[in-house]
Parts: sequence; structure tokens; C-alpha cells
Amino acid sequence: MLGPSSVSQPTQSGLAGVSSILRNTGFVRRKRRNYPFSVRVHPVHRRFFVGHGLAENCTSPNFSNLRYSGQPQCRNSKIITDMLSPKPLTIFFSVGEPSGDLHGANLIRELRGRCPELRAVGYGGPRMAEAGCELHADLTVLAVMWFARALLSLHKFWDLASRADRYFRHHRPDAVVLIDYPGFNWWIARRAKAHGIPVFYYTPPQIWGWARWRVKKMRRFVDHVLCSLPFEETWFRQHGCNATFVGHSFFDEVRRYRYDEAFVAEHRNRPGPLVAILPGSRTQEVAKNLRWFLKAATLVRQKVPEVRFAIASFREHQAEIARQMVAEAGIAAEVCVGKTPELMRAATCAMSVSGSVSLELLYHTTPTVILYWIDRLAYVVQGFFRKVKYITLVNLLSTGGLDCDDITPYDPAQPDADRVLFPEYLTCEDKSAEIAAHVIEWLTHPTKRRERIEALRRLKDQVAHGGASRRAADYIVAALGHEGDRHIFRPSGEYEAIAKPAEK
Repeated sequence: MLGPSSVSQPTQSGLAGVSSILRNTGFVRRKRRNYPFSVRVHPVHRRFFVGHGLAENCTSPNFSNLRYSGQPQCRNSKIITDMLSPKPLTIFFSVGEPSGDLHGANLIRELRGRCPELRAVGYGGPRMAEAGCELHADLTVLAVMWFARALLSLHKFWDLASRADRYFRHHRPDAVVLIDYPGFNWWIARRAKAHGIPVFYYTPPQIWGWARWRVKKMRRFVDHVLCSLPFEETWFRQHGCNATFVGHSFFDEVRRYRYDEAFVAEHRNRPGPLVAILPGSRTQEVAKNLRWFLKAATLVRQKVPEVRFAIASFREHQAEIARQMVAEAGIAAEVCVGKTPELMRAATCAMSVSGSVSLELLYHTTPTVILYWIDRLAYVVQGFFRKVKYITLVNLLSTGGLDCDDITPYDPAQPDADRVLFPEYLTCEDKSAEIAAHVIEWLTHPTKRRERIEALRRLKDQVAHGGASRRAADYIVAALGHEGDRHIFRPSGEYEAIAKPAEK
């Protein structure tokens, strides 16, 4: 058998030269080196560092004891430093609605109050950016309704989902927080779950009212559902989801909001009652609903000549659409941008689209009639998907939530019409006369208006509690087990008790 001694010196030199060439070309791994620094790590990780020739001393059970003896002379020292240095809690947000942008901003502020080093990244809107979120894209500009509209923007959503997937793969945030916007957020949830990242759904979509089979997605892809409405927790739990009621963050915002008191006083002091028109925060909603509101306003003015109208616009380009439609309708109406809360507060009554805005109208106890106009095809389709009688959150709260076998749309002549605090019309027809009739009644019969305000005030006292963002932040931090520079995900319902609303 040949041994080292049987190889001649020239042959050994030749082999050494070949070995050097192979090492330089990457075919043979270099020998381990004793680098001029020592690392102390937890014993669990000792085998990794010693096995890769990266550490000599692995005895201390403390990650923070990274010590150098002399000047590091290799690139591995930076790798070790990056691996062992504490990283901030990183949460990826995905928010597509303007209202969700508001909820996300409030949640980020609450989370940062508990974890000052928090790094919030992802998709959102301008208010989340103001709260310190590093936006990868402004998703609120893509807020769309119905399948056909979403299909036209499918390539944009696909690109954003792919970008999120790459971010999860290369940066791996500690958690993903979704807010409403179910169509796109299911994609984000699926990709986060594939990478083993815990998913929280704050202000979940109202799948109990539309297409209930989607609860299977919630059960598969979402670890924690943080519910906004009292009856949601029970419903989601009955369908196998880990759900906790934290409250609705709209009530946080209205409590925190600083009103333009001069604007409110000016509109209250003008002669004649004020009717606020709230056509929605999406451009598509404005285009579809405002024309019917303006037609109803014309009918109201015929009965109440001294009435005034003010239209709330979310963005300036929506205000331009509103001004053009006002001019075409030939009716006097002021268009205000960014003054929706002030108009709610100053108005005698309101005409509004359906949505979370109804909760804000409840907080201000403003008598309101609701319209949600859709085309005929969409109206037929929604009949197969809708599983609740009312589409307005306030009406669901005032009439018992989901406990209703009759899901036919609201009719003013129905026996329990008085329990429906916000008369609502989900329709593909012209309901301007019905809308005008409600407004005229509130403007010409003060007793009717006072009765409605009192009923709204009683419901407000029951449900309009603040603290939803605070409870959600407590829940998320506890579920992630964030302690100092450590954050360990706990998927169980161990921390649900801290999220229960305690204040009345």
C-alpha cells in the first residue's frame, strides 16, 4: 500500500500544486482557518459554527457576547455579525382600501408604542406612510369593485403578489398583517403561509355576508382573525378559525380626529338645513351613486327650498368628477375635499353609500339613508352570494347581526322597518324618490328626526367603544412573543384574553 513516504518529493510538490489549483478554482474546499476572533453563542448553535470553521469558543449561552480579538481578516466575520446582531421586529402590511389605510396607520402607531424598533413595510396608502410604514407600493389607488373591474387590473395585482413573495423569501418578516381587501389579500396570505410566516387578519372581510365558502381560505391561510364586530368572533369560531373580537378601529379614529371647528361652525351657522352627500371613497362608487343622490337632492329641494347640499370627496380627482356631475344636474351643491368627518358632524341628515362609513355616521348620530347602486348583472349575481338581509353594518348591529332567515332586501313597508336605523337600498333601479322621501321626513318632521337620533345614540352607547387598535397591537405583540430582541410566534389562542374589550 502506498503511503506518504512512498511518494517522492517532486511528486508531493506536484500534488500540492494540483491541490492549490483545485482550491483556487473552487473544486476543493479550503482548509478551515483559525480566524483572529472568538465567538460565544448558545450551545444549541455550537455545532453549526464549529462545523463550518467559524468559531473557536462556543461556551456561553448568550448571543450578545460576540467578541473580537484583533482585527477580523475575513468576510465571514461580517456574516457572523449580521447573523448574531439583534434585528428589529418586522411586520409586512397589505392594505388596499382607503378605510383600511386609516386602520393600518392607527395599528402601526400602537405597535410602535410597544416596540419602538418596529419596522413596518409593505402595501398601503398615504396615511400608513405618514405613520412610518415603508411602502413598496400605494395599493389604495387600485381599489376596485366587482370581478370585471378587478380582472382589468389582474396583471398589476399579480406583479404586486410576486414582489411580496420575493420579499418573504429573501427578507422573511416576523409577521404579515392583512386588512380587509380580500381578493388580493388571499394571494398574500397564501404566499406568507408557504414561507411559514404567521398571518394576522385585522378587520377581516365580511365573508359571513358574501360567499361564505371563502371561510375555508381563512381557515387555511390565516393564523389569527382579529374581528371588528361582536357577532363575527362567534361566527368565525364556529367555522374553525382562531378568532378574537377586538372592536372596530373606526371608533378609535373618530375619537382621535381633530375637527376643523371653524369649518363645522360655518356650515352650522348658515341658513337652512344641511344635507351631506357621501358618494364613497372609490372613484367607481362616486360615478355610479352620485347621480342618484343628485336626482334625490332635486326632489328634496322641491319640498324644502331652503335646504343646502354638500358633497364629501376623498380625493381631488373625485371632486372634479363631482363638480362636473353637479353642473350637469343643474343643482347647487358644494364639493368639499378631505372634510368628510366635519360634514357628518355639521349635517342635519345624510345620504351615503354603504360601507364602514356607516359606523362613523353612527358615532355622530346623523340620520342617514343608504344607497348602493350596481348594474343589473351585478345585482343578479349578488343574489347568489349575499347571505344576510342588510348590507349596512349599523343595521346588522341594530337588528341582531346574522340571525335572520329572511334575506330579501330592505323594504320601508316591512313590519320591523323601525329597527332599521339607516334605511338602505341595494339596487339596480332608480330609488331616488325613496331616498328623497326619507330625507324630507327628517327635514320636515323634527320629532321623527329626534327619535332616530335617540335610537342611534342608544346603539352607539352599546357598540362604539374605542381601543380596537390598542387591543389588536397587544394581541399581535403577545402572539409573536416579542421580548426585547426576541420574537417567537405562538400560534395558539394563548393570548386571546388580553384582546377582549373591557371598556364600556
